[in-house]
Amino acid sequence: MAQTRLGIRLWIEGEDGTLVSSGRMRLLALIDQLGSLNKAAKEIGMSYRRAWGRIQETEERLGEPVVVRSRGRKGYELTEFGRQLLASWEEFRSDVSAYAGKRADAMLPWNVKLKQRGGKG
Repeated sequence: MAQTRLGIRLWIEGEDGTLVSSGRMRLLALIDQLGSLNKAAKEIGMSYRRAWGRIQETEERLGEPVVVRSRGRKGYELTEFGRQLLASWEEFRSDVSAYAGKRADAMLPWNVKLKQRGGKG
């Protein structure tokens, strides 16, 4: 049998829609890494307009800004709230993934490898 991988997509919804999700947090992580919303959007195959819309939705639903214009140069950076949100999300995602991987190993008849974020295995 070919290698079997477990992939998990997480999101949290409020009454108005998605608050945070794997995709939105990936976008924030790339903005933090690249310093650019445009580059981050391109990296995940999303238009700038759609990416900016996702950021705005998240900020409106959470009631806090997650990105700000970078000082002294073009681009964006995460706010302190955005950094804390991303760090908390990464810890949550890691815990959920580890638990799911252990349960898959215990309950399923295959040797399941946890798929790494953004990777193929």
